[in-house]
Amino acid sequence: MSENLRLGIPSKGRLADLSQQLLQEAGLRFRRQDRSLFARVRDMPIDVTFLRTDDIPILCAEGAIDLGITGGDLVAESGASLTTRLPLGVGSCRLAVCVPDSAAIRSPADLHGKRIATSFPQVTQEYLSQHGATAHIVELTGSVEVMIALGVADAIVDLVETGSTLAANRLSVLDEIGSYETILIQNPTTVHTSLADRIVRRVEGVVIARAYSLLEYNIPSEKLAEAEKITPGFNSPTVSRLEDQAWHSVRAMVPRKEIIDTMERLEALGATAILETSIANCRL
Repeated sequence: MSENLRLGIPSKGRLADLSQQLLQEAGLRFRRQDRSLFARVRDMPIDVTFLRTDDIPILCAEGAIDLGITGGDLVAESGASLTTRLPLGVGSCRLAVCVPDSAAIRSPADLHGKRIATSFPQVTQEYLSQHGATAHIVELTGSVEVMIALGVADAIVDLVETGSTLAANRLSVLDEIGSYETILIQNPTTVHTSLADRIVRRVEGVVIARAYSLLEYNIPSEKLAEAEKITPGFNSPTVSRLEDQAWHSVRAMVPRKEIIDTMERLEALGATAILETSIANCRL
Protein backbone atom coordinates (compact mmCIF):
# COMPACT_ATOMS: atom_id res chain seq x y z
CA MET A 1 0.00 0.00 0.00
CA SER A 2 1.25 3.49 -0.82
CA GLU A 3 2.30 5.75 2.06
CA ASN A 4 0.90 8.73 0.17
CA LEU A 5 -2.31 10.53 1.05
CA ARG A 6 -5.15 9.04 -1.00
CA LEU A 7 -7.70 11.39 -2.52
CA GLY A 8 -10.87 9.90 -4.03
CA ILE A 9 -12.77 11.69 -6.77
CA PRO A 10 -15.62 10.61 -9.09
CA SER A 11 -14.48 8.50 -12.03
CA LYS A 12 -17.00 9.77 -14.57
CA GLY A 13 -19.77 12.27 -15.18
CA ARG A 14 -20.12 15.99 -14.67
CA LEU A 15 -18.85 15.84 -11.09
CA ALA A 16 -15.70 14.05 -12.27
CA ASP A 17 -14.92 16.90 -14.66
CA LEU A 18 -15.64 19.54 -12.01
CA SER A 19 -13.45 17.75 -9.45
CA GLN A 20 -10.48 17.38 -11.78
CA GLN A 21 -10.69 21.02 -12.87
CA LEU A 22 -10.92 22.21 -9.26
CA LEU A 23 -7.88 20.18 -8.18
CA GLN A 24 -5.85 21.31 -11.19
CA GLU A 25 -6.64 24.95 -10.42
CA ALA A 26 -5.56 24.30 -6.82
CA GLY A 27 -2.14 23.21 -8.06
CA LEU A 28 -2.61 19.44 -7.79
CA ARG A 29 -1.19 18.38 -11.14
CA PHE A 30 -1.95 14.84 -12.27
CA ARG A 31 -2.83 12.97 -15.44
CA ARG A 32 -5.16 10.03 -15.72
CA GLN A 33 -3.90 7.42 -18.16
CA ASP A 34 -6.76 6.06 -20.28
CA ARG A 35 -9.28 4.63 -17.79
CA SER A 36 -6.79 3.95 -15.01
CA LEU A 37 -8.14 3.97 -11.44
CA PHE A 38 -5.08 5.76 -10.05
CA ALA A 39 -2.94 8.82 -10.77
CA ARG A 40 0.03 10.35 -8.95
CA VAL A 41 0.11 14.07 -8.17
CA ARG A 42 3.32 15.64 -9.37
CA ASP A 43 5.66 17.04 -6.70
CA MET A 44 3.32 16.05 -3.84
CA PRO A 45 2.89 12.70 -2.00
CA ILE A 46 -0.74 12.30 -3.12
CA ASP A 47 -2.42 9.46 -5.00
CA VAL A 48 -5.70 10.28 -6.76
CA THR A 49 -8.17 7.39 -6.92
CA PHE A 50 -11.10 7.41 -9.37
CA LEU A 51 -14.22 5.91 -7.79
CA ARG A 52 -18.01 5.69 -8.07
CA THR A 53 -19.41 8.87 -6.57
CA ASP A 54 -21.78 7.05 -4.20
CA ASP A 55 -18.96 4.77 -2.95
CA ILE A 56 -16.73 7.64 -1.87
CA PRO A 57 -18.38 8.34 1.54
CA ILE A 58 -18.13 4.69 2.65
CA LEU A 59 -14.59 4.21 1.34
CA CYS A 60 -13.50 7.40 3.09
CA ALA A 61 -15.10 6.30 6.37
CA GLU A 62 -13.42 2.89 6.07
CA GLY A 63 -9.99 4.45 5.55
CA ALA A 64 -9.49 3.33 1.94
CA ILE A 65 -9.06 7.02 1.08
CA ASP A 66 -8.11 9.97 3.28
CA LEU A 67 -10.03 12.69 1.44
CA GLY A 68 -12.88 12.53 -1.04
CA ILE A 69 -15.05 14.73 -3.23
CA THR A 70 -18.70 13.70 -3.40
CA GLY A 71 -22.25 14.95 -2.95
CA GLY A 72 -23.49 16.01 0.46
CA ASP A 73 -26.68 14.08 -0.24
CA LEU A 74 -24.68 10.86 -0.64
CA VAL A 75 -22.84 11.50 2.62
CA ALA A 76 -26.16 12.00 4.41
CA GLU A 77 -27.57 8.81 2.90
CA SER A 78 -24.49 6.75 3.83
CA GLY A 79 -24.70 7.68 7.50
CA ALA A 80 -20.91 7.35 7.61
CA SER A 81 -18.83 9.03 10.31
CA LEU A 82 -16.91 11.63 8.33
CA THR A 83 -15.52 15.14 8.67
CA THR A 84 -16.81 17.68 6.18
CA ARG A 85 -13.82 19.89 5.42
CA LEU A 86 -15.16 22.23 2.77
CA PRO A 87 -18.30 22.95 0.72
CA LEU A 88 -17.17 23.39 -2.88
CA GLY A 89 -19.85 25.75 -4.18
CA VAL A 90 -21.00 23.46 -7.01
CA GLY A 91 -23.64 20.80 -7.50
CA SER A 92 -26.31 22.42 -5.37
CA CYS A 93 -29.50 20.39 -5.11
CA ARG A 94 -32.59 19.92 -2.94
CA LEU A 95 -33.98 16.63 -1.68
CA ALA A 96 -37.74 16.83 -1.57
CA VAL A 97 -40.87 14.81 -0.96
CA CYS A 98 -43.02 15.04 -4.08
CA VAL A 99 -46.64 13.98 -4.56
CA PRO A 100 -49.16 14.04 -7.42
CA ASP A 101 -50.95 17.34 -7.91
CA SER A 102 -54.25 15.47 -7.49
CA ALA A 103 -53.27 13.58 -4.32
CA ALA A 104 -54.96 14.21 -0.98
CA ILE A 105 -51.58 14.45 0.74
CA ARG A 106 -51.18 17.83 2.36
CA SER A 107 -48.65 17.24 5.16
CA PRO A 108 -45.86 14.80 6.11
CA ALA A 109 -48.28 13.05 8.48
CA ASP A 110 -50.43 12.14 5.46
CA LEU A 111 -47.58 9.92 4.21
CA HIS A 112 -48.39 7.38 6.93
CA GLY A 113 -49.18 4.03 5.32
CA LYS A 114 -48.23 5.22 1.84
CA ARG A 115 -45.64 3.83 -0.59
CA ILE A 116 -42.63 6.07 -1.25
CA ALA A 117 -40.15 5.46 -4.09
CA THR A 118 -36.63 6.83 -3.57
CA SER A 119 -32.92 6.36 -4.04
CA PHE A 120 -32.42 7.74 -0.51
CA PRO A 121 -34.04 5.17 1.80
CA GLN A 122 -32.04 6.06 4.93
CA VAL A 123 -32.66 9.80 4.72
CA THR A 124 -36.32 9.15 3.88
CA GLN A 125 -36.75 6.85 6.88
CA GLU A 126 -35.20 9.44 9.20
CA TYR A 127 -37.53 12.10 7.80
CA LEU A 128 -40.61 9.94 8.31
CA SER A 129 -39.56 9.11 11.87
CA GLN A 130 -39.23 12.81 12.65
CA HIS A 131 -42.84 13.29 11.56
CA GLY A 132 -44.23 10.18 13.25
CA ALA A 133 -45.13 8.49 9.98
CA THR A 134 -44.53 4.92 8.83
CA ALA A 135 -44.44 4.15 5.12
CA HIS A 136 -43.40 1.38 2.76
CA ILE A 137 -40.18 2.52 1.08
CA VAL A 138 -39.55 1.30 -2.45
CA GLU A 139 -35.77 1.52 -2.91
CA LEU A 140 -34.63 2.26 -6.47
CA THR A 141 -31.36 3.27 -8.11
CA GLY A 142 -32.70 4.91 -11.25
CA SER A 143 -35.29 7.51 -12.13
CA VAL A 144 -38.18 7.60 -9.66
CA GLU A 145 -40.42 10.30 -11.18
CA VAL A 146 -42.42 7.78 -13.23
CA MET A 147 -43.04 5.39 -10.34
CA ILE A 148 -46.31 7.06 -9.34
CA ALA A 149 -47.63 6.82 -12.91
CA LEU A 150 -46.62 3.15 -12.96
CA GLY A 151 -48.59 2.53 -9.77
CA VAL A 152 -45.48 1.58 -7.79
CA ALA A 153 -45.65 4.50 -5.33
CA ASP A 154 -47.93 7.16 -3.89
CA ALA A 155 -45.08 9.65 -3.42
CA ILE A 156 -41.39 10.00 -4.19
CA VAL A 157 -38.32 11.44 -2.46
CA ASP A 158 -35.90 12.72 -5.04
CA LEU A 159 -33.42 15.46 -5.92
CA VAL A 160 -35.04 18.57 -7.36
CA GLU A 161 -33.31 21.22 -9.44
CA THR A 162 -35.54 23.40 -11.63
CA GLY A 163 -38.79 21.52 -11.05
CA SER A 164 -39.46 21.11 -14.78
CA THR A 165 -39.32 17.31 -14.53
CA LEU A 166 -41.86 17.40 -11.70
CA ALA A 167 -44.20 19.58 -13.72
CA ALA A 168 -43.92 17.21 -16.68
CA ASN A 169 -45.00 14.34 -14.45
CA ARG A 170 -47.73 16.41 -12.71
CA LEU A 171 -45.95 16.34 -9.38
CA SER A 172 -45.39 19.06 -6.81
CA VAL A 173 -43.12 19.45 -3.78
CA LEU A 174 -44.82 18.57 -0.49
CA ASP A 175 -41.79 19.31 1.69
CA GLU A 176 -38.04 19.78 1.40
CA ILE A 177 -35.90 17.38 3.41
CA GLY A 178 -32.62 19.22 2.90
CA SER A 179 -30.30 21.18 0.63
CA TYR A 180 -26.95 19.73 -0.41
CA GLU A 181 -23.91 20.52 -2.52
CA THR A 182 -20.62 18.92 -3.50
CA ILE A 183 -18.26 18.73 -0.52
CA LEU A 184 -14.71 17.72 0.38
CA ILE A 185 -14.77 15.07 3.10
CA GLN A 186 -12.05 13.58 5.30
CA ASN A 187 -11.52 10.39 7.24
CA PRO A 188 -11.37 11.62 10.86
CA THR A 189 -8.56 9.16 11.73
CA THR A 190 -6.23 9.88 8.80
CA VAL A 191 -2.54 10.13 9.66
CA HIS A 192 -2.00 12.68 6.90
CA THR A 193 -3.56 15.60 8.77
CA SER A 194 -0.95 18.22 7.84
CA LEU A 195 -1.06 17.37 4.15
CA ALA A 196 -4.87 17.20 4.25
CA ASP A 197 -4.94 20.70 5.73
CA ARG A 198 -2.65 21.91 2.95
CA ILE A 199 -4.92 20.45 0.27
CA VAL A 200 -8.02 21.93 1.90
CA ARG A 201 -6.38 25.37 2.04
CA ARG A 202 -5.42 25.17 -1.64
CA VAL A 203 -8.89 24.11 -2.72
CA GLU A 204 -10.47 26.75 -0.50
CA GLY A 205 -8.47 29.43 -2.30
CA VAL A 206 -10.03 28.39 -5.61
CA VAL A 207 -13.55 28.08 -4.19
CA ILE A 208 -13.41 31.57 -2.66
CA ALA A 209 -11.89 33.03 -5.83
CA ARG A 210 -14.75 31.65 -7.89
CA ALA A 211 -17.23 33.43 -5.64
CA TYR A 212 -15.64 36.89 -6.04
CA SER A 213 -14.52 39.31 -8.73
CA LEU A 214 -12.07 42.19 -8.49
CA LEU A 215 -13.82 45.46 -9.31
CA GLU A 216 -11.87 48.59 -10.27
CA TYR A 217 -13.28 52.03 -10.96
CA ASN A 218 -12.62 55.76 -10.82
CA ILE A 219 -14.80 57.92 -8.59
CA PRO A 220 -15.01 61.67 -7.94
CA SER A 221 -13.31 62.42 -4.63
CA GLU A 222 -16.45 63.91 -3.09
CA LYS A 223 -18.27 60.60 -3.79
CA LEU A 224 -15.54 58.34 -2.41
CA ALA A 225 -17.16 57.73 1.00
CA GLU A 226 -20.44 56.69 -0.62
CA ALA A 227 -18.63 54.42 -3.08
CA GLU A 228 -16.75 52.69 -0.27
CA LYS A 229 -20.09 51.79 1.31
CA ILE A 230 -21.08 50.07 -1.94
CA THR A 231 -17.73 48.24 -2.27
CA PRO A 232 -16.31 47.76 1.24
CA GLY A 233 -14.01 44.98 0.01
CA PHE A 234 -12.86 42.04 2.09
CA ASN A 235 -11.12 44.05 4.82
CA SER A 236 -11.26 47.43 3.11
CA PRO A 237 -10.94 48.70 -0.47
CA THR A 238 -7.65 49.82 -2.00
CA VAL A 239 -7.89 53.55 -2.69
CA SER A 240 -5.43 55.63 -4.72
CA ARG A 241 -5.54 59.30 -5.71
CA LEU A 242 -5.30 59.90 -9.45
CA GLU A 243 -3.09 62.55 -11.05
CA ASP A 244 -6.26 64.59 -11.36
CA GLN A 245 -6.72 65.43 -7.68
CA ALA A 246 -10.51 65.51 -8.09
CA TRP A 247 -10.61 61.73 -8.66
CA HIS A 248 -9.73 58.53 -6.83
CA SER A 249 -9.20 55.00 -8.09
CA VAL A 250 -10.74 52.14 -6.09
CA ARG A 251 -10.12 48.37 -6.16
CA ALA A 252 -12.23 45.96 -4.12
CA MET A 253 -13.37 42.33 -4.02
CA VAL A 254 -17.08 42.00 -4.74
CA PRO A 255 -19.25 38.86 -4.55
CA ARG A 256 -19.67 37.70 -8.14
CA LYS A 257 -23.43 37.29 -7.80
CA GLU A 258 -23.69 40.98 -6.86
CA ILE A 259 -21.32 42.34 -9.50
CA ILE A 260 -23.84 43.66 -12.06
CA ASP A 261 -25.98 45.41 -9.45
CA THR A 262 -22.85 46.90 -7.87
CA MET A 263 -21.62 48.24 -11.21
CA GLU A 264 -24.99 49.88 -11.85
CA ARG A 265 -25.00 51.51 -8.41
CA LEU A 266 -21.48 52.84 -8.92
CA GLU A 267 -22.32 54.18 -12.35
CA ALA A 268 -25.36 55.98 -10.93
CA LEU A 269 -23.07 57.49 -8.29
CA GLY A 270 -20.74 58.92 -10.96
CA ALA A 271 -18.07 56.24 -11.23
CA THR A 272 -16.30 55.71 -14.56
CA ALA A 273 -13.93 53.10 -16.06
CA ILE A 274 -15.65 50.34 -14.07
CA LEU A 275 -13.81 47.08 -14.77
CA GLU A 276 -14.44 43.53 -13.56
CA THR A 277 -11.53 41.08 -13.37
CA SER A 278 -11.90 37.38 -12.56
CA ILE A 279 -9.88 36.00 -9.63
CA ALA A 280 -8.18 32.66 -10.30
CA ASN A 281 -6.99 31.98 -6.75
CA CYS A 282 -6.69 33.77 -3.44
CA ARG A 283 -5.89 33.50 0.26
CA LEU A 284 -8.13 35.37 2.70
